[in-house]
Amino acid sequence: MFTFIGGILLLIIGYFTYGKYVEKVFGVKERPTPAYTSSDGVDYVPMNTAKNSLIQLLNIAGVGPIFGPILGALYGPVAFIWIVFGCILAGGVHDYLTGMISIRNRGAHLPELAEKFLGKSMRHIVNAFALLLLVLVGTVFVSAPGQLLYDLMGGKVGLAIIVGIIFIYYVLATLLPIDKIIGRFYPFFGMLLVLSAIGIGVGLVVTGQAGNIPELTLDNLHPGGLAIFPLLFLTISCGALSGFHATQSPIISRTTKNEGHGRKIFYGMMIAEGVIAMIWAAAAMAMFYDPAAPFGEGLNAVLKEGGPALVVSKVAVMMLGGVGGTIAILGVIILPITSGDTAFRSARMIIADYLKIGQDKVGKRLWIALPMFVISAILLQLDFNILWRYFSWANQSTAVIALFVGAMYLYIGGKNYWISLLPGIFMLLATTTYILEQPIGFGLSTEISQIGAVIISIALVALFFWQAKRQRACGLPLEEDLTGWDGTMKEGGYDFTCKGL
Repeated sequence: MFTFIGGILLLIIGYFTYGKYVEKVFGVKERPTPAYTSSDGVDYVPMNTAKNSLIQLLNIAGVGPIFGPILGALYGPVAFIWIVFGCILAGGVHDYLTGMISIRNRGAHLPELAEKFLGKSMRHIVNAFALLLLVLVGTVFVSAPGQLLYDLMGGKVGLAIIVGIIFIYYVLATLLPIDKIIGRFYPFFGMLLVLSAIGIGVGLVVTGQAGNIPELTLDNLHPGGLAIFPLLFLTISCGALSGFHATQSPIISRTTKNEGHGRKIFYGMMIAEGVIAMIWAAAAMAMFYDPAAPFGEGLNAVLKEGGPALVVSKVAVMMLGGVGGTIAILGVIILPITSGDTAFRSARMIIADYLKIGQDKVGKRLWIALPMFVISAILLQLDFNILWRYFSWANQSTAVIALFVGAMYLYIGGKNYWISLLPGIFMLLATTTYILEQPIGFGLSTEISQIGAVIISIALVALFFWQAKRQRACGLPLEEDLTGWDGTMKEGGYDFTCKGL
């Protein structure tokens, strides 16, 4: 219980201390934002800070900060360490920098930012990564809430019908202007999300279940005996560090009125997601605790029976009763739905930016969006666990790229780039080890995978510094509204001709 409460307090303190430091390093300015300079009534629409914050929270907080921590609970109290310090030192920095750098570059998405700061070829690589991630997210966030709704209604409505309804909503949210559905309904969804999380958290304390939460000690760090590196850092992504957020922050960078609102919107909502992750990790550890059985055995049994969705249902009903449990489950259902819709919306915007297709006409939006939904429908035939593994790999690879973009931006600006580069290097090691070691990757031995990850990471970090020195020597503009290197602005970005960039 003390570890749980202490972790939440550290997250809050982190927002007011390290979050403030990150904001100071970046250096906010009084300047027009893309919401005004590129206003189009569709994606670039000024909205107030409270609304932007709730939308950002709902965008980034899919089932990731619930399902991931539930699975991560099998590792024991070490999961709390990763959630707290990962959120403060990595996730919050990642979200803040991607959102703010996007604001400085007319609301550009990650592929375009990667092209500008890491080199032209990176745009194609990041486009592939981002679109793969977003379609996987959209698919996962159709199947997960669909199954939860199916269970909640006792199977009275067919799963195919529920999935079809969710898809119809996704189509509308992807195509309509952001203030018509997302901006109008998300604040209410956000309140339901907050209430459900608070309900579970308070329920843990009131019912005495918090006493079953294992405390963090050196002897009790990971009582289940599972190998921590690299699996824990890919199992718990949302709630600690998630590349998916880098695809969502630019959505809100296009609706933010003032750079000074960025810490609350981007860093603050990452902290809020960390609190949600702490609550569900603690609930998963406490509710299925059996002192007479090996650690995690009870939780593992429920996961084998029905996956994380069944854990959510059992925890909600056991903690809050029938009515309260139903409300909590609805809050959990809203999370993936309100991330799935913006996942497809973000993918539509990235494709449009990449192909330079205007989005003022519904027809132009439609022919980009429909193929994505067809692909997603096909992917739904895969097992959820397989989808989740590929989602984890693509997700954290995207986080690495986003952190390196943030580090490059700060390096060129002569600022403390280590706040972004260090977590980027750590996650590069973890993700590379995972890809080399796991069956969905190369299936190599643990020792070879770790050695290979170190060699690859050293090479990529060396490449980063080589590129950073070239970019700084060329005087790469950090803001899109400045004059290009050759004195002219090129459509869709800068003309990278300096020294062959």
